[in-house]
Amino acid sequence: MLHISVKRFQELSNTELYGILQLRSEVFVVEQQCVYQDLDGKDQKALHVIGHNGGNVLAYTRIFGPGDYVETASIGRVVVRASERKYGYGKEIMKASINAVEKHFGEKKIHVSAQLYLERFYHELGFEQIGKGYLEDGIPHIGMLKQ
Repeated sequence: MLHISVKRFQELSNTELYGILQLRSEVFVVEQQCVYQDLDGKDQKALHVIGHNGGNVLAYTRIFGPGDYVETASIGRVVVRASERKYGYGKEIMKASINAVEKHFGEKKIHVSAQLYLERFYHELGFEQIGKGYLEDGIPHIGMLKQ
């Protein structure tokens, strides 16, 4: 079972922060073989949506209010540990993130920069493609918006 919490950067324990960074590195750097600067100075401004079980971070996103990162509210760094993807935690963490954007920022319009292969996943959550595709850190992406 996935337990989800939403925290500001200052509220994260050292153990939680380590688990978040470990998961992001495990998936985005190692699994996807993408060398990029994950520690981008934006975590301090974000709200962190953490899916955990027994102290282990299994799923995660970070969310921003309008103007904090892009013009609209946004969700980014969407990640689920590879061994846990079969349980639907991706949709669970995204639904919690959408709810957190609405609750904390009063916004329904949400932007994601989606890896192209996940277009259907985000579409099922109400996101539609905007603009043309682009490369981000060598990986095909598309902008998507939920209104």
